[in-house]
Amino acid sequence: MRVSDVMTTDVLTIGREASLKEAATVMVNGGISGLPVVDDQRHVIGIITEADFVSAEADRSWGRQRRRLLANVFGESNSPIASTVGDVMTANIETIDRGSSVTEAARRMSDLGVKRLPVVTPDGTLEGIISRADVMAAFARPDDELKFEIESDVIERIMRLEPDSISVAVVDGSVTLSGTVETKSESRLIEELAVRVEGVVGVDSKLMYTHDDTRR
Repeated sequence: MRVSDVMTTDVLTIGREASLKEAATVMVNGGISGLPVVDDQRHVIGIITEADFVSAEADRSWGRQRRRLLANVFGESNSPIASTVGDVMTANIETIDRGSSVTEAARRMSDLGVKRLPVVTPDGTLEGIISRADVMAAFARPDDELKFEIESDVIERIMRLEPDSISVAVVDGSVTLSGTVETKSESRLIEELAVRVEGVVGVDSKLMYTHDDTRR
């Protein structure tokens, strides 16, 4: 399963010159916790999240205390306070393309500790967004859907085997493979391909083979 299969394409966005109030309004009304920041050509230049608002408010509180302190010691201070999206957004963010696997998107989100990834074209134009919720939905696929994908994609399309040559059983995401193939390497490949199907939590291979081609 690819990112394009699960991503949200109707994405709310914001410009870097927009006020924090405007960004907060869009997020609250849209029921979302993060907004891609784009330029006039919809190129992704950053992202603003709930965490950025918390950070901005903390800076604002400290800024008020600092200004009072500086005013007492040195007179009035004109320290800038964050007021626009561009002031608090995270720039140079990680993105992903629509052709990447959902597993790759999950790995990147886990490694980076983020909840979402903008989906972009090669030139950085926003196409959609994939979130943790989208990934979770992909891994909660029904057993019959997993069975169909393994039979049609793995066994027939990739391995070029007859659909009834391999028995596929799926219970709660756990796959059991049984049947006979020609070589040991074939059985290993089928098992590896099956475990990579999004939503599969494990594979129990009972496949038999007529020739051990791994021996030297």
